Parts: sequence; C-alpha cells; structure tokens
Amino acid sequence: MRPGPTGPLRGVRVIDLTRAVSGPFCTMILADLGAEVIKVEPPSGDLPRFSGPFTKDDTTRGIGGLFGSINRNKLGIVLDLTTPADRERLLRLTDTADVLVENYRAGVMERWGLQYEALHERNPGLVYASIRGFGDPRTGRSPYVDWPAYDIVAQAMGGLISMTGPSEGETVRVGPTIGDLYPATLSAIGILAAVIHARATGEGQMVDVAMVDSIVSLCETAVYRYSYTGAVSRPTGNGHPQLVPFDVYPTKDGECAIAAPTDNHWKLLCEAMGRPELVDDERTRTNGDRVANARLVQSAVRRWAAERTTGEIVGELGGRVPVGPVNDAADLFADPHLRARDMLVAVDQPAGARPVVLPNCPIRFTATPSGVYRRSPLLGEHTAEVLARLDADAGAADSGLRNPPPETVRDDGP
Repeated sequence: MRPGPTGPLRGVRVIDLTRAVSGPFCTMILADLGAEVIKVEPPSGDLPRFSGPFTKDDTTRGIGGLFGSINRNKLGIVLDLTTPADRERLLRLTDTADVLVENYRAGVMERWGLQYEALHERNPGLVYASIRGFGDPRTGRSPYVDWPAYDIVAQAMGGLISMTGPSEGETVRVGPTIGDLYPATLSAIGILAAVIHARATGEGQMVDVAMVDSIVSLCETAVYRYSYTGAVSRPTGNGHPQLVPFDVYPTKDGECAIAAPTDNHWKLLCEAMGRPELVDDERTRTNGDRVANARLVQSAVRRWAAERTTGEIVGELGGRVPVGPVNDAADLFADPHLRARDMLVAVDQPAGARPVVLPNCPIRFTATPSGVYRRSPLLGEHTAEVLARLDADAGAADSGLRNPPPETVRDDGP
C-alpha cells in the first residue's frame, strides 16, 4: 500500500452515492487515481458490505470481499437521505464537490429533491454522473427506463451473451461482471472529460451511462458484421471467425492460448511444431487460406500442443509467437509479470484481521503514481471527521477567510 494518494486527481472531491457494483467500481477508479471519494451509505449499509466472503480471523465482519475490493481508497460516512437533516448535510457536501456519482433507478433522486437540476443550481460547476440499466431520461428516454437491471440483464440485452459460449451448445454469461464493470469504466472516462470541461468553463453537466448501451458498444463486432453482411454473430468457443490459429489449446497439464494469424507468426509456429511444409502449403499460406481450412490448421496445432506441457509451449514460443498460459486465480498469485508490475497489493484490514490481496490500479503514471493507500471503510467510519471538516470549512467561509487548496485541508493519509 502507498502511504497516501499521489495520483493525478488529487484535489478532486467526489461524493459517492453508489451501491452494489457498477457505481462503486467507477468511483474506485477515481479514488485509485487520487481523488478524494466520500462514500455515503444508508444506516443499513451497502448490501455487499455484509455479504462476504470474510477471512477466518475477521471478527468484525464489517467489510465483505466484494465491498472491500471496490471501495478501497474511500472515506465512508452514513447519511439517512429519507430525513431532511441528512439531505441538507448532503447538499452542503455537494456544494464543496467537483463530482457526484449515483446509480439509483430513475426518479429516486428526484423524490429526495436531490436531482441533477437542484444540485446544478447550487453548484454550477458540479459534474453529476449516473449509471443506470437503461440510462437517464434527460439524454434519451428508454421504454425500459423504470426497469431494474443487473449485470446479467445488461449482458443479455446488449448482445454479449448471444455471442459467448462453446461453438455448439448453450450461450453463457461472461464470468466477470462485465455488465457492471464496463459501464463503470466508461462512466469514469466520461466524468474525467466533464471535469476538464468544467474546469475550463465553470460549467458542470450530467454524465449518463446506461449499462445496456455500454455492452452494445462492447459488442461492436456483432453490430458491424450484421450491418455489412446481415450475418448474426453466434458463439465460436475460444476461436476467432476471422483469424486462424487464434484459440485456446489443451496441453498435457492444462490449457494454453496461441495466436498466429500473421504470416510471420505462422511461419515461426510451423517451425516450432516441426511442420515447415505448412508455411507454403496453398491451404495454409495466408490467414484467409487458414480460415478456409481451419479444421486442418486447428488439428495440427492441437496435436502438437497436446503432446507438451503448458510450460514447454510457453518456453518454446514465448517472445516469438503470441502465447500465454490459461491462468486461474492461484496462478495469478505466482505470475512473475504481476509481481514485477505490482499488480497484486496486500491491503490492511481492521484490527485483528489479516491483510487481503486485491488487484492494484492498472493505470500507471510516471509523475503521479496511482495505487491503493487506504482500505475500504467500516460503516460510518469517517462520518464525524467529514462533517466536522465541513462545519470548519463553513465557519472559515463565514469569517471571510479564503479556504486553502483542497489538498492542504483534507486528510489524505491512510
């Protein structure tokens, strides 16, 4: 863990009203990049907080695995937004903020009087971001605007499930919750673009990302193929309909990904397989030839891979032909690339619980390093601190004193 935030977003304050996965992952990205993120939870807490898993020595059971993974680097406060007093506290917080992010269903913020227009009137430079299943009516009213949505719904309606799975058999959901995580990532990009605009012009705006829209954009190959040819993309297993060889191959002790669609990579692979005659064979000379004769190519590569261990194949092809082992979670912890890149970080936990390992921030900078510097908060852990600071800032403003820059008045330590 880093001793404190050093990323390029230091000085940006984010009010985080998000729950579950998509919203917290978005604000986690901003926090990893140095923003001060204040996560606001109801008195009952965010649902994943208490849903586990927990380490055996964690007796407090206040930070479940999913919650702890995507809420690191944040301050945590409790506000009951069903009460006028806490809604007023939130309004005062947003007056000091650069960004507010929420992922409630359309209409919830309006019922509380916290809708975009009300907050924009108080703080014209505020960037207000929402992540919903089918978007916000302000940017385009969907017939499904009132429908709730989860990852699997976004994957299904956005087209992803229809093209994922074995080449023969049922379609499947992508394992990682990409229906949450990809919209979250796009939202973070949109927020940063809007912050740049706000700092240049003083004009805040709403950033609206729909989960289904995001998955449609991710399925761009299915869209353009249908537009160009009328062909509906179907599952192809691990292979590729336009590149051969480009697949996952069983080995003596596991599986290995091999991709050799270019003529040079195909030549090197043929040499490694002891099949140099395939380089100039009219059936396999070009990628187009190999696509047309995919069964022949795949059979040759599969036979070769099946006679070797994954390590032997990687040792033979590594650095010459695109290749990689199919890693599971345990393999990741032993991978030398991840160790060299510090991509797994041990994060301290509340007293009595051992540190847990989480993925580090993959966005790297030479001058303003990103990273994890604070564990996820316990429920309401920073409520008194944040509200006291808010009162102090208000008192200084009432006295006519100029507030110092945000990074000097905020506690950015772990």
